[in-house]
Amino acid sequence: MAADLPVPVYTSLSDVYPDLLLAAKHGARFNDLASEFESRFGSQPAYIARAPGRVNLIGEHIDYALFGVFPAAIEQDILIACGPRSSSPTTPEPSSPGTVTAQNTFPKYTPQTFTPMLRVVSQAQDQAQDEMLDKDVRVQDWHLDIDKSQLRWESYVKAGYYGVLNRFFTSSDEYPVPVNILVSGNVPAGSGLSSSAAMVVASTLAFLAVNHKLDGVKKGALVQMAVENEKRVGVNSGGMDQAASILSTPNSALYITFYPSLSAELVSLPQATKAGEGVVLVCANSLVVSDKVVEVTRLSRRTDFAHFPGAKTRYNLRVVETLVAARVLSRKLNLTLPPSSTSNKPPTLREVLSAYIGRPEPIAADALKEGLERILAEIHVLKASALRGEIGIVGNEDEDEGVTMEEMISASGLGEDEFKRIYLSWVDVEATRFQLYKRTKHILTEALRVLQFRELCLASTTHSISILPTTTSTSSSSPPSSSTSSSSTSTEAFKALGALMNASHDSCSRLYECSCPELDELTQIARESGAYGSRLTGAGWGGCSVSLVPESQVDTFIAKVRSRYPKFRGLEGDALNEVIFATKPGVGAFVFELTD
Repeated sequence: MAADLPVPVYTSLSDVYPDLLLAAKHGARFNDLASEFESRFGSQPAYIARAPGRVNLIGEHIDYALFGVFPAAIEQDILIACGPRSSSPTTPEPSSPGTVTAQNTFPKYTPQTFTPMLRVVSQAQDQAQDEMLDKDVRVQDWHLDIDKSQLRWESYVKAGYYGVLNRFFTSSDEYPVPVNILVSGNVPAGSGLSSSAAMVVASTLAFLAVNHKLDGVKKGALVQMAVENEKRVGVNSGGMDQAASILSTPNSALYITFYPSLSAELVSLPQATKAGEGVVLVCANSLVVSDKVVEVTRLSRRTDFAHFPGAKTRYNLRVVETLVAARVLSRKLNLTLPPSSTSNKPPTLREVLSAYIGRPEPIAADALKEGLERILAEIHVLKASALRGEIGIVGNEDEDEGVTMEEMISASGLGEDEFKRIYLSWVDVEATRFQLYKRTKHILTEALRVLQFRELCLASTTHSISILPTTTSTSSSSPPSSSTSSSSTSTEAFKALGALMNASHDSCSRLYECSCPELDELTQIARESGAYGSRLTGAGWGGCSVSLVPESQVDTFIAKVRSRYPKFRGLEGDALNEVIFATKPGVGAFVFELTD
């Protein structure tokens, strides 16, 4: 299991990137960062922590319903050079332990210096007991000031530091070293590629490394640390972004599930038999910025994001609609939900599916797929006409109209006060109509597409291609024996994956309504420019698209998209490379140790 492996520490980038061109490309960035660190701080960094961004290939807005998703790490990453701070005329020894001088290679991010505050918390029950305790049984509690309302760049550095302090420096006989850090990166901010998660992962790794706390830390533990750390900036993530950044391997994606607990499975993408016949992922930024806190849409049901513009009619509303839909569906199907789904913790659609299938968890992928196919035939009970008919209201049969607040409360079986306490007391929403049927249909069909995507990848990897929609099965007496047959097989696999991506975007646009005109246009242009498939990735309402593109046609594809998408016209060089770029599923987070 990838989660059980130790966090890797390398002393040569050729061990990370066997391809010489790729090693040279990344080596130049590492060398430039190390040189810049030395010019600013007067000494060479001891380590460079590296964490990639991620792209979600399929499975949008279903993680907070606890369904599995399918992300991969991208080549773009965050780098943090770090080293213990030594005393010099320009940088005198700080008076407090653990002081951090943080700088960024991007001039718009101003240098910051901060020191964690320490208080000793006694385990005693009263003051008399406290006076009898010696220091060995006291617990240190560290605090760093993080303003969640502003989300400054150093807040993510502090978030990573927080977890290291309170997990590894709880004894009063050990203190963190003062540290200099220099941050750089090429993950586009605010594009839905999880630059924030990469920043927190890299920060966590940097402070672990510079304080010599990496020994024995496994990747799974680092995922949990990073998830907890990112909560410090107000992002209650389900773990997809951090797992993708940490656990990924080259040419593989991750099938990440959240119920009954977080787990991740490495799944290799189909490989071509000839060089140049494979595929790459092309990420294109729509250059539409959605009104949202960074990555806050990857939220648990209690995330505090109600005060951000747009949340009331977008993110908050979708979360409430899906949670209410789960309750209503469970009532209509007379399902008995597990004890964990109490009135204070409303059930998710994944928990409803589990009760519908009626098997103990964890439920195998094949059984989940079969269960999704069956329950989709029954969600018509969530249509507005069906819910109105039960309470004796006959009106407009247009399902796009949705239901009113009063109709939704009635369908839930709860009183108005209890409904608002459970579903609305912790979040603000603005809507006159609520779309229970459309949101549920998206989530369940998207969850099914994730399983089909995984199945295609597994079948293609093992050369068992009977599940490919456009492939005719061959008899055992005449298996494909030529390179032409193998090439055709991989092409059909790419087409099938692309079709699922296209269907995913269409569902996001029509049923979940989390796209925007620019993303719809960008994905359509991508399909017409040679992509096997293209879809929005990330929260939507702006941000990035991801396209599955033949490797041999990448340059032509990017040129076509650039010429047709209005916001890309006139962009050249670095400016163009920042908004549209090709990547392959890349290596996960690691630490590079610099040696003399």
